[in-house]
Amino acid sequence: GFKVFVYPGTRGAGVSGTYLKILAAVERSRYYTADPEAACLFVLGIDTLDRDHLSPQYVPNVDEKIQGFPLWNGGRNHLIFNLYSGTWPNYTEELGFDIGQAMLAKASFYTQNFRPGFDVSIPLFPKDHPQSGGEPGWLYQHPLPPKRKYLLVFKGKRYLTGIGSGTRNALHHIHNGQDIISLTTCKHGKDWQRHKDARCDRDNVDYDKFDYQELLHNSTFCIIPRGRRLGSFRFLEALQAACIPVLLSDGWELPFSEVLDWHRAAVVGSERLLLQIPSVVRRIRPERVLAFQQQTQFLWDAYFSSVDKIVHTTLEVSAARPRRRRRPRRPEPVSLRTQIIKDRLFPHRSRARFFWNALPGGLLALPDFSTRSGDFPFYYLQQGRARGAQLSTAHSAHVLTPLCPRAGSSPSDKFTALIRAGSSASLSQAILRLIQAVSRSQYCDQILVLWSCEEPPPPREEWPQTTVPLTVTHGRTRLSERFLPFPEIRTDAVLSLDADASLSTSEVDFAFVVWRSFPERIVGFPALSHFWDAARQRWGCTAAPTNELSMVATAAAVYHRYYHSLFTHYLPPALRELVDRLAACEDVLMNLLVAAVTKLPPIKVTQRKELSEPGEQQAVAGGAARSSPPRDCLDRLAGWFGYMPLVASQLRLDPVLFKDPVSILRKKYRHLEKP
Repeated sequence: GFKVFVYPGTRGAGVSGTYLKILAAVERSRYYTADPEAACLFVLGIDTLDRDHLSPQYVPNVDEKIQGFPLWNGGRNHLIFNLYSGTWPNYTEELGFDIGQAMLAKASFYTQNFRPGFDVSIPLFPKDHPQSGGEPGWLYQHPLPPKRKYLLVFKGKRYLTGIGSGTRNALHHIHNGQDIISLTTCKHGKDWQRHKDARCDRDNVDYDKFDYQELLHNSTFCIIPRGRRLGSFRFLEALQAACIPVLLSDGWELPFSEVLDWHRAAVVGSERLLLQIPSVVRRIRPERVLAFQQQTQFLWDAYFSSVDKIVHTTLEVSAARPRRRRRPRRPEPVSLRTQIIKDRLFPHRSRARFFWNALPGGLLALPDFSTRSGDFPFYYLQQGRARGAQLSTAHSAHVLTPLCPRAGSSPSDKFTALIRAGSSASLSQAILRLIQAVSRSQYCDQILVLWSCEEPPPPREEWPQTTVPLTVTHGRTRLSERFLPFPEIRTDAVLSLDADASLSTSEVDFAFVVWRSFPERIVGFPALSHFWDAARQRWGCTAAPTNELSMVATAAAVYHRYYHSLFTHYLPPALRELVDRLAACEDVLMNLLVAAVTKLPPIKVTQRKELSEPGEQQAVAGGAARSSPPRDCLDRLAGWFGYMPLVASQLRLDPVLFKDPVSILRKKYRHLEKP
């Protein structure tokens, strides 16, 4: 498979904090390997981000250093990251060393120098950009897209001479002081007083009257002109603020342009036609404006809100090159054409462009699972929807619900029961009753028992006779093993059960019927909730009954089988090893993962309550009494995500007529009301 190796032992002096974040992001990715023999892509430990020789972050003598690396091999199969190239006055794209046959992951990429299918254009991001998580998009923090005070804004530097000065010097022409605010200042640099023109003093007075953040969050469109280089920090700032970028940077290869459709999230203008921009944006209809804003939030959250996401997207784009690519705009050495990294990759890794531009995004739609949208749990809910994008409200979070090529498809009408048996070497009465109850469900396709004891499972004749296939597989004692993508699971739905779960056939049927309406979520019985412990300054969770829930224990829950693949192949091995060391923590990680994908809470369904024998702990339907996960489990896992993905809910779904004062014969799930 595709693996990435990071050069060790070169992270001392001369390595910026930003480059350390990039290296850490590579090591936190699912592609990282510590074995260079297993790698097909290599990342230098030398900081190559700032190649402006006037910058204090500039690293000299890079050529001499890399030529001494035994793995360098002329740069073949290497990926070089760069944010700043060239210097005053021309700011060319020269890096100051010979990259050989290495690929470039570069900000402010000129289209004429960009090699499609080989290089990757990345965004310019500030040094304080977070490692993981990141600030949520503006619309995710507000119930409705607010009516913006301004139509079009800009506030920034004006260059009096040199490259990038033309557009910024002309921005004052579109300023009307009402709904279009365009403010510039020449008060920057050491010699601005000596070079200032007649407009400088007046511009500086107007410039100080407005706050940049207030403009950013109160305007529908934000002008993103080129600076000395093609890209700027304000591009990501506008995405986060849901201020639709109006790009005035001719020749800029936009970030991840090979997979992202920027025409759905930005207005791409021409520097020569600056004066036409106000009339262009005024003609954009309100519903189109809303679609633009929603897409900015999706792109920000999916690919740009943290260094991890930027780097992981870079690696995914490198690993998922399309089968065909355009002819490069500049000649390549013959050896490069035959040895580039994409030639070592499997064609099935390529995702359709649709996956990159629709929720939940290309990073979370693994091509190893499928390249068809209808096989994932995210796209079923399009049935009956109008063509185009729509706004769906879920717990005050506004997200873009995109259409997919197979709109209207439904999940399969059967489930696979996956029962984890790990507490006893013999068959208990509890697991025998559970197998019988599950097998009587009209929706059960098969039962798969994961025998997680050291001793081998009992012989086949000791297992009960069932009307559906019963398969026993001998696994290991790792808790996370229940979430492996077992090839035996052929149905979309997985009914995950602990061996001591107490469920009736009616409960199984009702939970599955509910899940078919919400196939992207976890639907189940035992609930947990999370909370912020202010005294300890950490996240905690509890299984105690509360009026809110944010997790459903996988001791008795239904979810889509894709989450097994995502759990196994998307999460780094170190995270799975962590939950294996902490009892009851695998539930938490699976819930965090699904919440991070869907931005939605799980669904709790009706359960019967059963009293245990005197002196024993009370149990509930859907599983034995669940203890709360270890105190530091949720806090450590949330630290990896960089934020708290869980969403709280006060919803529980019951059958119609549940406990209504009508004849029990009229009720479909009458056994749910029995004690």
